[in-house]
Amino acid sequence: MSTIPDDIIEQVRDAADLVGIIGEHVELKRTGSDYRGPCPFHGGTHRNFAVIPKKGMFYCFVCHEGGDVFTFFMKKLGMDYPTAVREVARRVGIAIPERGPSGPDPREPLFSAVAAAADWFARQLRENGEAAIARDYLAGRHLDLETAGVLGLGYAPRGTAFLDAMKGLGLRDEVLLEAGLLRKREEDGTLVPRFRGRLLFPIQDLRGRVVAFGGRILDEGEPKYLNSPDTPIFHKGKLLYHLYAARQAMRKAERAIVVEGYFDVLRPALAGIEEVVAPLGTGLTGDQAALLKRYTGHVILLYDSDDAGLRATFRAGDELLRYGLRVSVATLPEGEDPDTIVQRRGAAALEAVLKDAVDVFERKIQILERKGFFGTLPGRRRALDRLLPTIRAAQDPITRELYLTRAAEVANVRKDVLERESGFGARDSGVAPPSPEPRAPRPALPSNAEKALLLLLLEGEPWRSRVLEAVHDEDFEFPAYRAVFQAVAENAPDRLDETAARAYEELKAEGTSGGGREPDQLFERAVNWVEARRIERQVDELKRALPLASVEEQDRMVREMQRLVLEGNRRFPQYGITKRRSGAPGS
Repeated sequence: MSTIPDDIIEQVRDAADLVGIIGEHVELKRTGSDYRGPCPFHGGTHRNFAVIPKKGMFYCFVCHEGGDVFTFFMKKLGMDYPTAVREVARRVGIAIPERGPSGPDPREPLFSAVAAAADWFARQLRENGEAAIARDYLAGRHLDLETAGVLGLGYAPRGTAFLDAMKGLGLRDEVLLEAGLLRKREEDGTLVPRFRGRLLFPIQDLRGRVVAFGGRILDEGEPKYLNSPDTPIFHKGKLLYHLYAARQAMRKAERAIVVEGYFDVLRPALAGIEEVVAPLGTGLTGDQAALLKRYTGHVILLYDSDDAGLRATFRAGDELLRYGLRVSVATLPEGEDPDTIVQRRGAAALEAVLKDAVDVFERKIQILERKGFFGTLPGRRRALDRLLPTIRAAQDPITRELYLTRAAEVANVRKDVLERESGFGARDSGVAPPSPEPRAPRPALPSNAEKALLLLLLEGEPWRSRVLEAVHDEDFEFPAYRAVFQAVAENAPDRLDETAARAYEELKAEGTSGGGREPDQLFERAVNWVEARRIERQVDELKRALPLASVEEQDRMVREMQRLVLEGNRRFPQYGITKRRSGAPGS
């Protein structure tokens, strides 16, 4: 049987009359915006079975069977997935093209394993005594078990109960391992459940199939959130949490709201703001931006307003701009998140926050102004260094033109100079700009100083506090190490991408004991090297700002460069401020 393209499946699902199709098998009566009737799966006469057209799903509040129109045919009539899609397509008059590889999907055992696990985890949340901690946690967040059932939430108990249950269903260990439901212990190679003692959030693909889980620890333990690993059916950088449920709302609202956490998605969605999604433990990726563009042209970023949240906001904003999307930033009140705002003050309060959203570029300028960057010439240069990546990211020509005009205005710099600096002036005008002075490339390999600081950071207190006080993320020039520093500082190592996660594991395995130096000596030399590099970067910034300055300003800048070089060579003579290095101090 041919593979059916995803876009055709989505078209069939959207065209299906869910109430009419299920109404052929169940006597349904309208109740508000939903329809109720006796459950066709467990029997009985009470109207515990709900059809929810707005969400395109059905759910029984007694036996907890649920799904979409295709799932109904599969569970009621015993069809497999492709047959169910074709039957619904026949009813709505959509032709299924016969193309693609023939034969069954080799990933089907993985989909089946994750589906079985999702059902089992959901049952544990309702029935398992150990899950009382999860039920209490949900009650504390004002989420009842009926709502949790509709959302598909589950609980993974500790011990081997999951493994025993899956074996009882005839699922092989190698399938469970490949599906990301088991993991292999490094010590002895035994297989154990990946999720233990966690509240689980099911992650669906664009066909509505559960392909992975996000798990929140409910007592002591790390990490706080743990996602399924990448598998043949799940790639965390290529899906968004809640996208399957939110996609139609995005089209209707003509916007997508991107938040950080699971509850930040669910609370607004339950309150009627359904066009909300979240990345899956990583920064927003290009694949995720492309997904959003399929459903809307406007994205509102609603992240935390602390330093880490702002960094994530602007990284996501640049990624979205590369895909031609319009990007706004909504600013949350201090100490609030989307979940708490809706809980305490309702959806209207969140809508007020969203209404005040400003363009991502304007938000960047606001923050730079607040920090006083535009008050000095070197500060203006640093501000432009932060604005130029966003200008370059803007693929829409009108947006880019507006950004260039606004940056020139706020930094008091000629627009044509900014156009050349951004790399767009020559292409747009057809005139080649003068060749810029060659810049030293960013190091391809990490410095030993950066590595030393991370090793100390991972040692725990008191070294963690000393390192965090002495350096910040901009001091790390090797991208993977910068990501590790940010993740450890924010207690979120599970959010690292594959490259940074590998660096993190290698650092943890190495420790500081193998370096042959006392930690105090290691710390002092590493911090000295970082401070020397800071001075060197200041000199570089002044050099780059020279062409933008008047004659009077240039004289002052040259004097400032001379002062910095003298200071650096006096404080750190062993490093030579006028020379670039990627090696370590004292290596």
